[in-house]
Amino acid sequence: MATDSSPARPAKGPAATRVIVVGAGPVGLFLAGELRLGGADVVVLERLRTPTTESRASTLHARTVELFDCRGLLAALGDPPREPRGHFGGVPMDLTMPSPHSGQWKVPQTRTEELLQEWAGSLGADVRRGWEVRGLTQRDGHVDVVAETPDGPRRLRAAYLVACDGEDSTVRRLTGADFPGAPAGRELLRADIAGIDIPNRRFERLERGLAIAARMPGGTTRVMVHEFGTPAPERTGPPAFAEVVGAWRRVTGEDLGGGRPVWLNAFGDANQQLTQYRHGRVLFAGDAAHRQMPSGGQALNLGLQDAANLGWKLAAVVCGRAPQGLLDTYHDERHEVGRRVLANIRAQALLLLGDRAVEPARTLLGELIAAGPARQHLAAMITGLDIRHPVGGGTHPLLGARLPLGTLPTPDGPVEVAALLRTGRGLLLVSESARAELRWLGKVWSDRVTPVVVLPDPTGPLHDAEGRPYDARSPLHDADGLLVRPDGHVAWAGSDPWAATAAIRHWFGRPDPGL
Repeated sequence: MATDSSPARPAKGPAATRVIVVGAGPVGLFLAGELRLGGADVVVLERLRTPTTESRASTLHARTVELFDCRGLLAALGDPPREPRGHFGGVPMDLTMPSPHSGQWKVPQTRTEELLQEWAGSLGADVRRGWEVRGLTQRDGHVDVVAETPDGPRRLRAAYLVACDGEDSTVRRLTGADFPGAPAGRELLRADIAGIDIPNRRFERLERGLAIAARMPGGTTRVMVHEFGTPAPERTGPPAFAEVVGAWRRVTGEDLGGGRPVWLNAFGDANQQLTQYRHGRVLFAGDAAHRQMPSGGQALNLGLQDAANLGWKLAAVVCGRAPQGLLDTYHDERHEVGRRVLANIRAQALLLLGDRAVEPARTLLGELIAAGPARQHLAAMITGLDIRHPVGGGTHPLLGARLPLGTLPTPDGPVEVAALLRTGRGLLLVSESARAELRWLGKVWSDRVTPVVVLPDPTGPLHDAEGRPYDARSPLHDADGLLVRPDGHVAWAGSDPWAATAAIRHWFGRPDPGL
């Protein structure tokens, strides 16, 4: 197997590419764009011949929107509804946090997919629809894939393959990857229905069950219903409309039978996670790596953030500029993030789908959220703003966390952090008073790191990951330099040029000898 520090080239044989991504949902398309931004050739295989018209997940959280901002994608979204309030297990709470994109953004998944396909395509990603993966073999230095296509069976070869093909992942089945956890014990029925007129309901807990209803743009109403004590059945497809109508009538006493079903779906409280996100040259992201109840949109956002973590690393590997072991940090970082998210979703499932016996716990949680610190802790966790990777190298308050978005004062005028990250490169932010050796590092690694001189800013502070204001004299929080990865996380902070050199080599490899 090629090491992370050498270019991974598919062997000759079937049609070859650097990376195959299986699945053209939001996670696969975002990953494809990230790979192309890093210079990697990528082919996306999707079994559906046309994009889905199902609405599915519709919530983007603050950290995901920050990542979209760092790729220049927000303007195309227009001005979607933005809500400051969310919930934890159906208990209402304020999601406001120190971020320019605080709260939750309501964007239909169909629009998210359309936006990401346009972006990935504009960067040169090759998206092939109607290609269903049927076989997969790992060999020395490459992965072979057999797919059924509109033109018959085809073979592809790649240096790496990433499975983004959902909770029923074909790739996961073909590789036999260990996927421990709990299967679904309870479920919510979900439907978009036209032609009905019922009251909006936000997590209304009635005697016999849970009912949710919201009128959507276009006149359809989304309903969700769970009957307390009803186990999740074995399903091979969506529920029948009559099943939704019956459950809704038993819980609320209302009749939906005169409406027209636009979309029917059921989701359970399964809670499973791959033991390893990397299996040789096959990696997993999104629901292919973790299966969870999509509470408050966390499932979609968790997957999109998987893609942001993996894309720049895998691109560096296949393009031959990665240091040894870089790709293994994907599992090390994202498996722990996934474990924590699945734990909070498991707690939410107990609060949301439990019968009247859970009411005391719900009441107590509501009181804790109102008290302050608990709200901030849960809001940071749900929105992904509290993620801090174990990068080592000191105790700086930003180390391992995402660099908060804001404006940095530079000799050439103010510059937005998000704009600096749009090239998909790393950043070396250096104070005006830093030692010359520290500023010199930006020139040595200029093929993969953008150097930026940052001036003192007496006009007002930014905030760190916990919402604490920076020292107003130093946008770098009293460090002479910050090394920022392409995904926006701070990999080094300090003043020592030797420590900075070690950090750049650790994350970006050795410098190009031609520079």
